[in-house]
Amino acid sequence: MSEITNVEAVQEENFAELLEQSIKTLNTGDKVKGVVTGIGNTEVQVDLGTKHAGYIPYDEVSTDPSVKPEDILKVGDEIEVFVVRVNDQEGTVQLSKKKLDGLKVWDDMAAWVEEKVTVEGLITEENKGGLVANVKGIRVFIPASQSGIAKGGDMAGMVGKTVQMKITEVNRARRRVIGSIRAVTAETRKAAQEKIWAEIENGKKYHGVVKSMTSYGAFVDIGGVDGMVHVSELSWNRIKTPADVVKVGDEIDVYVISFDPEKHKISLGYKTAEMNPWNQFMTNYAVGDVVDAKVVKLMTFGAFAEILPGVDGLIHISQIADRRIGKPEDVLSEGQEVKVKITDIDAENKRISLSIRALLEESDEDAE
Repeated sequence: MSEITNVEAVQEENFAELLEQSIKTLNTGDKVKGVVTGIGNTEVQVDLGTKHAGYIPYDEVSTDPSVKPEDILKVGDEIEVFVVRVNDQEGTVQLSKKKLDGLKVWDDMAAWVEEKVTVEGLITEENKGGLVANVKGIRVFIPASQSGIAKGGDMAGMVGKTVQMKITEVNRARRRVIGSIRAVTAETRKAAQEKIWAEIENGKKYHGVVKSMTSYGAFVDIGGVDGMVHVSELSWNRIKTPADVVKVGDEIDVYVISFDPEKHKISLGYKTAEMNPWNQFMTNYAVGDVVDAKVVKLMTFGAFAEILPGVDGLIHISQIADRRIGKPEDVLSEGQEVKVKITDIDAENKRISLSIRALLEESDEDAE
C-alpha cells in the first residue's frame, strides 16, 4: 500500500508542477525555453508549456536576414527565446530568437576583445570616417586607419565583401563597437614574414608584387617581406629607369641573390638566363637566316643593326651594297629597317656578321 501511495504522491506533484507552469504569467523581457512545434509561412510555432501559444515572426528568427528559419530550426528543437509581447486575451505570446541571440553576442563581443579573437563580418557601408560591418547582427565601425586600405584607396570597393577582423573596443551602454581589419592583416603578415626568414635561401624563387620603385631599383613584396631588385637585375638590356621594365602592382617572378637576416635586407633578381637576348638569338637564329633588322649606329667601317632588343650584328662596309661605297651613310641611315642575311656567328665573342650585299647578289643571280 505504501508503494502505491508514493506513486500517487509523485503523480500529484508532477501534475501540480505542470498546472503551475501552464498558468504562470509571462512578461515582456523574459527569457524562456520552448520547443519548436511547427514552421509556417510567416512564423515559427513554439510550445512554451504554458496556456499561451508562442510564435516567432520570420524576421525575429535570426540576426542574419539571408538565413531562412528552416535552415537553423526544425520541429522538436528546444530553443531559448525572448518574450516580446504577451496577449492574454488571444492567448498568444510573440517571441524573438534574434533579440536573445543579440544579447548573447554582446557578451561574446566583450570576450573577443579580451581574447583577441578573429571574427568574420560583412562590410555594409562606407562613411566619411571608415567602414561599417555587420558582425552577428551588431553594427561594427572600422576606422579608415584600421581598414587596411592605403590613404586615398578605394574604400567603397570594400562594400559587400566579407572580411576577417578583430574587435578592439566594446561600449555596451552606448552600443558602440570598434573593429580592425588591419590587426588581422598585420598578424597574418607577421606570420608570413617569420616563415620566409625561416626558409629563405639563395636561389629560391618567389612570386611577388612590385610595391614601390626608386631610381636604382624596384621593391617587391614576396609574401610579407620586401626585397629589392636592383636596376641592373631587371633587364639584360641597358635601361634608364626601373619603370622601363615594371610598374607598381605588377606580379613578377623573382629569385634570391643574397640576404641579411640581421639587417632584414634581401637582394632579388628578375632577369633570368632564359630572358638573356643572346640566348634567345642562339635558340632561334642560325647562319644563313634572312632577318629584318634596324640600323642603330653608323661607323666608318660599317653599320650596326639590331636583330633583337639587346642583340646587334655588324654589316661591314663591304657588305652594305653590291658596289664600292665611300661611307655607310651614303646608303644607310640610323633607324632604317633593312633585310639582312646572317653570314657568321662567333658564339665565344658574341659577334654576328650580317650582309645586305649577299641578298642583292642572290637576287641578281635569280634574275639571270
